Amino acid sequence: MLITLFGALPMYRRVAQESPHGDGSISMLERLLSRWKGKLFVLCLIGFVATGFVITITLSAADATAHLAENPFTRFVHGHEVVATLVLIGLLGAVFLKGFGEAIGVAVVLVACYILLNLAVVGVGFYEIAQRPAVLTQWTGSLVGAHGSPLAMIGAALLVFPRLALGLSGFETGVVVMPLVQGDADDRPERPAGRIRNTHKLLTAAALIMSVMLISSSVVTTVLIPHAEFEEGGAANGRALAYLAHEYLGEAFGTVYDISTILILWFAGASAMAGLLNIVPRYLPRYGMAPDWARATRPLVLIFTAICVVVTILFGADVEAQAGAYATGVLALMTSATIAVTLSAHRHGRRLATLAFGAISAIFVYTTAVTVFGDPQGLKIAGLFILAIVVTSVASRLWRQTELRVGKVVLDGAAQRFMQEAARGEIRIIAHDTDELATEEYAEKEARQRRCNHIPAEDPVLFLEVTVTDASEFAPDLIITGHTVGPHRVLRAQSAAVPNAIAAILLYVRNRTGKVPHVYFEWSEGNPLGHLARYVLFGQGDIAPVTHEVLREAEPVPERRPTCHVA
Repeated sequence: MLITLFGALPMYRRVAQESPHGDGSISMLERLLSRWKGKLFVLCLIGFVATGFVITITLSAADATAHLAENPFTRFVHGHEVVATLVLIGLLGAVFLKGFGEAIGVAVVLVACYILLNLAVVGVGFYEIAQRPAVLTQWTGSLVGAHGSPLAMIGAALLVFPRLALGLSGFETGVVVMPLVQGDADDRPERPAGRIRNTHKLLTAAALIMSVMLISSSVVTTVLIPHAEFEEGGAANGRALAYLAHEYLGEAFGTVYDISTILILWFAGASAMAGLLNIVPRYLPRYGMAPDWARATRPLVLIFTAICVVVTILFGADVEAQAGAYATGVLALMTSATIAVTLSAHRHGRRLATLAFGAISAIFVYTTAVTVFGDPQGLKIAGLFILAIVVTSVASRLWRQTELRVGKVVLDGAAQRFMQEAARGEIRIIAHDTDELATEEYAEKEARQRRCNHIPAEDPVLFLEVTVTDASEFAPDLIITGHTVGPHRVLRAQSAAVPNAIAAILLYVRNRTGKVPHVYFEWSEGNPLGHLARYVLFGQGDIAPVTHEVLREAEPVPERRPTCHVA
């Protein structure tokens, strides 16, 4: 409870403040690393996200099935757990296919009912304790007898804490679904103060509800339920509150409570599904590591549902078998969030906050380490998720290399003037190496291109230079500036890949002027495979043929396609 209120809550309030668009703590860490290192690191984190969130869906559905099988009226589910779990996962996917708003509406009703029923069970539990004070005295006596001192109790609690820390996973989904939180009418897009404030309310309310329910339910179940019933095969194993509901409020109320528990466990995967639907489209399509349709909700719902079906079949809908993977994914993600917040506080010079968040980071690093060493199978499963995401992302990036790969194209005043003057005749553009910027280099390059390509002496030419800033970006905006170097007119731009930028500029010129431009290249020397690697990793390589291929894909009509000359 202390870690929740004074550790996780302040930490995720800071995450919400610094990443108000649903990027979560991943975006905070992304800003600390650049280029391919940052992209690869984010892919690994998304692998842990996928592990935690997918297993949340399958584990919750399997747990709901287990509760279904324990109810005296639905024991026929025994032996058919996998089928029942798959039905629940399919229903969850169907709700999200219907719409996001409908899913949230269902969640509100289920959670409200579940909390009210739990309050009734806990209230009756405390009433029973008040009627039988001896059970409380016996419990406190056993605490003192087993541990001897409060410090020993704290030590024991620290050893058990990793199992409880998983309950904090809702904070991560809370900040990931921030776009669903209503803000103020005057919110600025870059920093929506109203949405941040309301998300802080959401996180605080969740922390208070969770803390109160955790303490109260722990007390009544531990004090009132015999220890033997918690053991494997006991009636309270995995369903302590349901045991109390049946024991003290009757089979009818107990069945209603079971139904509520089954529904809330089934729909617990909704927050995970919502998190996946928010976080995956924010990164992979932007990196070029997923198709553009991955920004749409319904195709992703079908894909995630299919993955959950496969995971459920592989694990046989076994709750215990999935616990390790769930713990590893969730704790790795939360640990990364604590580190991100600590580094952010240090970067802003907040010494006290840095120390406080550093202490919280140490707790979560310890928790993650204990969990991984205790069940290394979870790390292996998370590693498979990471490998699958990295492989499919790289394959998608390679598949999309010859797209235009630019956002918007913007010309400054000089560049617009150069383009308008060139449009009076044939538009001729010479691609020029940015390593050769001396006046005599331009003159020599122009003379060589005129001679090799028979460009009339009276036709003016423009030079085009593209500098690669960050080749790991996929589709940055293209800002073109005009410069004069002696008698030569030069267009300069920065992009993630030279061929794609040249193709985008040529198409932009054609669309603005109505004339099909000509572009002139020189052949690159060297091994084609080496050029391919340079293009993929550094955005350069053999410029001419790649530019032609990008143009061919972007403009299927040859007569409207800018003409490439290579000599």
